[in-house]
Amino acid sequence: MSDFFDFEADFVDSLRCIPMQVRLKLDTCGVKLKLAHWHQLSDEDRHQLVCLPCSTSQESHFYREWLQTLLKEKTGAPAGELPVDERPPWNNEASIASEVQSKAAEFNVAIAAQQWAELTPLQRFALIKLSRPSHENRNFYPALREFKLIMAETKP
Repeated sequence: MSDFFDFEADFVDSLRCIPMQVRLKLDTCGVKLKLAHWHQLSDEDRHQLVCLPCSTSQESHFYREWLQTLLKEKTGAPAGELPVDERPPWNNEASIASEVQSKAAEFNVAIAAQQWAELTPLQRFALIKLSRPSHENRNFYPALREFKLIMAETKP
């Protein structure tokens, strides 16, 4: 999987930030990779993290082990660990995450259940991440537009 979003365009070429597809993989395999760790990785390492699959439990285990080994080599210590949600909200097509609904409401946007269901898990993951108060969420509105949840000419 190497799907980058348009709202990530300002850093995709350099991979100076962790793209959403890698963030999804990190949550899937339970690794808390900090941006400081990311910056210590080579371009090749970052591209590997983008390209390596992490969908099945076997892939997730390999991704985790490979990344933690890589971090030990590069930084001297593994990354922190995250609990792995067996039923993550981005895989739930039937229920819109409450933080996404709240953040969308700030822009006078209501996401319909059908619209949510039609999004890919990666798109739902991105909206969930971008709607959290702890995340720099300047890309939430561009993501709504990119995912065709609002009209392009609508302004916040």
